[in-house]
Amino acid sequence: MRSFDSLIRALPDFPRPGVTFRDITPLLADAGGFARCIDALAEPWQDARIEAVCGIESRGFIFGAALAQKLHAGFVPLRKPGKLPPPVVEVAYQLEYGSDRLQARSDALRPGERALLVDDVLATGGTLAAAHELVARLGATPVGASVLIELEALQGRARWPGGTPLHSLLRY
Repeated sequence: MRSFDSLIRALPDFPRPGVTFRDITPLLADAGGFARCIDALAEPWQDARIEAVCGIESRGFIFGAALAQKLHAGFVPLRKPGKLPPPVVEVAYQLEYGSDRLQARSDALRPGERALLVDDVLATGGTLAAAHELVARLGATPVGASVLIELEALQGRARWPGGTPLHSLLRY
């Protein structure tokens, strides 16, 4: 069995010249590799009493749902606008070229509920920081985040709230 990190393909100059895309689809297709990946994402949180795992649209859903199962927690999807029935709570955030919004149902989390944030990639950090703010606005406690890949050159970790643990499995 190959290590889960060997199942991520680097595709240079995709989707445009100068960008190296990290393709996770081989990892997702390999049952053993995907299981080892979920175990590694869950490891730091085993004793953290996580009550909800909040997966960020869209690939955060894949890792988040599996991680929620592993941690015996509920799963809460954090979505782009227009995909959840009202009422919703929303946070706007800046992207490298523009802005976006992230939403959750207003009743998705209970006050004080301990929530873990999950996404596939930490790039510039805007989406993950917005997810942290959204969970806090819902009255829950964001206890940390797990991401599969951190693109260190983009310095997204700098936007993450200090004092809140951030776990990345692979750094490029």
